[in-house]
Amino acid sequence: MTHLPPPAEELRLLDAELWQLDSRRTQLLARRAWLVAALQQTQQQSRAQAGTQPPPAAPPRPEAAAPSVQNVLLVLGGVLLTLAAVVFTLVSWGHMGITGRALVLGAVTLAALAGPALLLKRGLRSTAESVAGLGLALTVLDAYALHEAALAGTDGTGYAAAATAVLAGIWSAYGLLPATAALRLPLPCALVAAQFPLSLGALSADAGSYVISAALLVTAGLDAMTALRVRTGSVRITAMVGAYSTGALGVLTAGWLSLAADTSSAAARAGALLLLAAAIALGAAWRVPGPGVGHALGLAAASGLLTVGALGGAARFGVPAEWVVPVHLAFGVALLAGLRAGRLLPDAVRHGVAWASAVVQALALLWALPVVALVVMGPAGWLVRVWSGAPSDARAAVAVEAPWPSDAAAAPVALLAVAAVLASAVRAEQWRPRARLGALGLLWAAALLLPAILAVPYLAGMSVLGVMTAAALYLGRTTGSGARVTALVLALVTAVDLTLVSLASQAATLVVLSVLTALLAAASWRASLAPFTAPAALVYAAALASATGAAVDWPPARTALLVLTVPVAAALLAPRLGAQRATVPVEAAGAAAGLLAVGLAVSDPPLLALVLAACGVITAGTALRPDRRPLGYAATALFVLAAWVRLAAWEVGTPEAYTLPVTVPALLVGALRRRHDPQASSWTAYGFGLTATFLPSLVAAWGDPHWMRPLLLGTAALLVTLLGARHRLQAPLMLGGSVLALVTLHELAPYVVQVTGALPRWAPPALAGLLLLALGATYEQRIRDVRRVREVLGRMS
Repeated sequence: MTHLPPPAEELRLLDAELWQLDSRRTQLLARRAWLVAALQQTQQQSRAQAGTQPPPAAPPRPEAAAPSVQNVLLVLGGVLLTLAAVVFTLVSWGHMGITGRALVLGAVTLAALAGPALLLKRGLRSTAESVAGLGLALTVLDAYALHEAALAGTDGTGYAAAATAVLAGIWSAYGLLPATAALRLPLPCALVAAQFPLSLGALSADAGSYVISAALLVTAGLDAMTALRVRTGSVRITAMVGAYSTGALGVLTAGWLSLAADTSSAAARAGALLLLAAAIALGAAWRVPGPGVGHALGLAAASGLLTVGALGGAARFGVPAEWVVPVHLAFGVALLAGLRAGRLLPDAVRHGVAWASAVVQALALLWALPVVALVVMGPAGWLVRVWSGAPSDARAAVAVEAPWPSDAAAAPVALLAVAAVLASAVRAEQWRPRARLGALGLLWAAALLLPAILAVPYLAGMSVLGVMTAAALYLGRTTGSGARVTALVLALVTAVDLTLVSLASQAATLVVLSVLTALLAAASWRASLAPFTAPAALVYAAALASATGAAVDWPPARTALLVLTVPVAAALLAPRLGAQRATVPVEAAGAAAGLLAVGLAVSDPPLLALVLAACGVITAGTALRPDRRPLGYAATALFVLAAWVRLAAWEVGTPEAYTLPVTVPALLVGALRRRHDPQASSWTAYGFGLTATFLPSLVAAWGDPHWMRPLLLGTAALLVTLLGARHRLQAPLMLGGSVLALVTLHELAPYVVQVTGALPRWAPPALAGLLLLALGATYEQRIRDVRRVREVLGRMS
């Protein structure tokens, strides 16, 4: 049977057991907390020590790979051996007999040339290349030693030509042997040596510049053939470098000979050299494989340019000097026949020839550009000789400050030829419209040159310019945007040129300005032309008004009244033009004419006031339009300026006469704004208007010894203050109160000074002390009063 204690005893036992468990749990938790703290401290110390200790050194990485080190060592070894051989040949050669010399050099050379074969069998390719380079260098020393020992009496240049040819053959044969065919060095070296035999041979034979140039070109041709036939990369690159370098030297020499030729036979020989270079370039371009399209294009273009230079240089002795450029241009245009060849020529060749023709035509245009610039800009010289007298012909009207070029007669031919090419030769749909526009511009330039070149009479030349302007405006009616812009630019440039030419004569100036104004105004009724022609018509109208005033001997100020008709016309026409884009340009032209009128009237203040008032009326009329409301501010400013100028002309010195015309409109505008927008601030509505009068009047009142201005100013300030308080407006209340206080202070200042002088010296400090005591006693009440005033002002608008 199980013994069960009484309930009271069992309860006592359970309580004792639970107390022991709680005590043990508390001890374990304390021990755990101590252990956690100790572990954290140990980790922090370990981290601190790790931060102070340097990181472990990484194993050194080699800075150069093993093959690189090997190549450097081999190259240095070969260079040192070559230098040693050179020193031996130059220094120790004389201490040995002929047999010893031959045996030493022959044995060393044969050993150096035979060594690479053995090294290649063992797989030491890099070492074999180094030894082969030493052997090739020794063959050069052998050739030098042979000349010094046995052939010292021969010509050095001729011997060098023969030696380079022999060395080129030996190195080529050595590089083609089965045992040494794997070497990369002999064949490129043979090509380098092959660059010199022909040119050195020509120099040794005193053959002249023509033969030297031919030798260089033949060498370049051989290099080109090698580059096209050989597949080895190093040999092809060497051959290409040789072809381009020797070919460039040969072409430069032939070109210099062509330019320096003084007879037709010399020019023909130089032309033959250039044709040889062209044939080499064309043949290379024809044979260039597919991936080398860029090389083929460049070579074909060079061939075309060389052909033009050869034929043109040979033909320049049969034509006058001024026609040399057109002759070259004719040959350049003839190159376009290559485009008709179709499949007979590769595409790269045809395109390269076309580019060559384009370059020739561009150079011809650059040659004609100075003549065009003289015709267009030369008449500007009449700006400093206005109405000095009509010139004799159109050429004199153009060449005012600069001399007329002697070769100008051929310039139109070049322009017309290029224009014909652009109009007929360009077939691509993408470029054809642009080419036609370019042709139109060139035709216009050629027509512009003809009156001056033919020296037609002065009036006839101006008539041609007028007809060209009208024709360009008529062409501007086309629907294409590019053609329209081009025609408008040509029309405006021609009109400016015609205007400058007409400045020589008073009658011509008035007639030309009238005709151009009418032409441009008539063209402005077309919506597509109005944005350009309408403002131009207004500009010419302003110029006509100014010229008319000068013609009748009016002073500039009176002429300004005549110029004002242009802003009036602009203000009336701007909203009625069919094109919306023309409105702003027309208004801008009218504003510019108004500024011109103001500038003309500056010398006469009464007329200046009238002009400013008229500009204000025009601006106010424009501001009546709904989309031009902001111009009302500009109209107000113009009216104010007119009033000020009139007052200055009357010698009025009262500041209120100048400020009240500003204050009254400003206050009216502010009142209207407050009516439409009750939330608008009183400072925005009335601040500027009140300040415009109060500040100048206050400054004048402080310096005015009389009582009338301070009384009126104080009364006005009091009324403004009362109105501000009545309507709870912050700006009138603050401004009026401030001005009233300052005026009162100014008026009471003498009495304050008088009373201060009558008081004892201790009185002011005593009064200040009493004031501070009073303020201190009621400090808290004053703080509440200041806060209350601030809140009242803050609630005002």
